[in-house]
Amino acid sequence: MKIKGFYNVLSVLVLAAVVLSCKANKAAKPKITNPNIIIIMADDMGYGDLSCYGSTLINTPNLDKMAAEGIRFTDFHANGSVCSPTRAALLTGKYQQRVGIDGVVTAKKHRDKGLATAEKTFAEAIKESGYVTGMFGKWHVGYKTEFNPINQGFDEYIGYVSGNVDYHSHIDQEGYEDWWVDDKIQNEKGYSTDLITKHSVDFIKRHKDEPFLLYIPHEAPHGPFQGRKSAAERYVGWKSGSAPKNKMSEEELNAIYKEMVEVMDEGVGKVMATLKELKIDKNTIVFFCSDNGASRKVGSNGGLRGYKSTLWEGGHRVSAMAWYPGTIEPNQVNNETILTIDLFPTIMSFAGSETPENLDGINLRNNLVKGETLPNRNVFWGYAGRKAIRHDDWKLILRNKNAEPQLYNLKQDISETTNVASEHPELVKTLLQKLEAWSKDVYTDSNK
Repeated sequence: MKIKGFYNVLSVLVLAAVVLSCKANKAAKPKITNPNIIIIMADDMGYGDLSCYGSTLINTPNLDKMAAEGIRFTDFHANGSVCSPTRAALLTGKYQQRVGIDGVVTAKKHRDKGLATAEKTFAEAIKESGYVTGMFGKWHVGYKTEFNPINQGFDEYIGYVSGNVDYHSHIDQEGYEDWWVDDKIQNEKGYSTDLITKHSVDFIKRHKDEPFLLYIPHEAPHGPFQGRKSAAERYVGWKSGSAPKNKMSEEELNAIYKEMVEVMDEGVGKVMATLKELKIDKNTIVFFCSDNGASRKVGSNGGLRGYKSTLWEGGHRVSAMAWYPGTIEPNQVNNETILTIDLFPTIMSFAGSETPENLDGINLRNNLVKGETLPNRNVFWGYAGRKAIRHDDWKLILRNKNAEPQLYNLKQDISETTNVASEHPELVKTLLQKLEAWSKDVYTDSNK
């Protein structure tokens, strides 16, 4: 009986060990709770180019739906009024002047310039919390391999590193092949907008069971202005300034631009549909914005003054939205003043990750989820010797160091038609002092 009893006790102990082992294994693979993060960026798209922002010419049902199911921002600003600066600010959470990317990194003159690998990108930061990271589309903060997204925190990358490529041949402005798979040139047949969407959807499907960050910087609707059926215009050895094969009329240009925005919107719809099909939509937060306003040539800035490269509102106030079903309430219109740099600390907060020190952006999470008012702050812009500061409803622009300052009350004059600087000399003096202090703080030697 003693032997039998011994075996009974032994059986109980073995069973208990098995149960504990199973629990330990389950504990080692916790259910995903950290939300997936997707950031989608349009290129050179104006404040008035989406139907949810008033366009009657361009149909964007998928972005309209995102806005209706989440938050549509009315006072969201790109950090730069041109491409590279805004992207550098987004990636680092810092004013672009602080990281040495104050202007466009061009294929012709700046092939050795890029975002320093010593700067910590949001991709590098979020990987420390176990996220897998992917990027598909436009980089534009460094041509050399050392600056490639693969060396800046992204596990996967397919796209182009220049300012724009032919949508079909994928040749850049200086006639170089510019379609990369990770850090190797590897051209691919297809319309760039569709390829960016295809690879983004594939990434989501492959990583649906782990927390991921996906950055989708589209080429559309930046030039060259080409639709799905347009002929390729560039070839190896092509040089910028070469005349296109067929010069478009204004009507034809507007029609192509409309198609380019609508194809991008179609791609956004495919990304959103994939999230819902995989039942991970309620665990995914999506941000959408443009990198600057529409160009002077085509597009609509919705009645705002200026266009790409200027520091009037049309240069940097952009359409933007946030979507997180079940967490962000639908049908919201947000009038807070927000910058691209704010996305870095915000996604880190949503991911439960440690936010790097010394960021210039602020965490928007409680504003987006709880409606809390953001802290009062001054925000700044600088490009090509021009500088601007926003203080509450006031905006001061200094077009060069010798120019007379321009002051606008955006609450009363959103189109910046009336310079009221002469009526508020003390305010102008104060804002100029703040602008000068900011400049001394953020501008690197190479940008002064």
